[in-house]
Amino acid sequence: MKKVMLLTIFAALMMISSAAVAQTATGTLTVTATVNGSIQLVFNSDAAGVALSSGAGTNTATLAFGNVSAFGAISAGIVRSTTASNFTVSSAVDVQVAKTNSASANYTLKAQLGAADAVNTWTVGGVAVTNAAQSTLTATGAYAANSNFPVAITVPFTTASGTLISNTINYTATAN
Repeated sequence: MKKVMLLTIFAALMMISSAAVAQTATGTLTVTATVNGSIQLVFNSDAAGVALSSGAGTNTATLAFGNVSAFGAISAGIVRSTTASNFTVSSAVDVQVAKTNSASANYTLKAQLGAADAVNTWTVGGVAVTNAAQSTLTATGAYAANSNFPVAITVPFTTASGTLISNTINYTATAN
């Protein structure tokens, strides 16, 4: 019985001594970050134009004019004009640019067609837009406000009925 008692005491002392020399580790993590100013561009439907069919409030939206013609009924929100050889349809589209962490007073907005269009003429905010180079729409855009830049397509009278007109307009806002 004494041997059992001694073994029990010895085992208890071993447990106490191993708990007394518990292993630990420490560390320090230094955290750094550098804030960069940024801007964001989104498209919004303009009350005077055709509602964006998708993507309102984002930077990837769709403006669907639907069926257009030189004469007869057209959808609400489309403005149409005609000459002796073509007709133009346009719709108001709002562009909003917001900034954060930036001292920029305003921005420059440019637009460029995604693909060549050898038949139709395109304008944005009254400025001719092609795929050859970016066109400046404004050099002093105001942040955090919807700015109306109507999109217009001029279609020749020689265009066949049923012809689909489709292109993209790439916008670039740059902080000044």
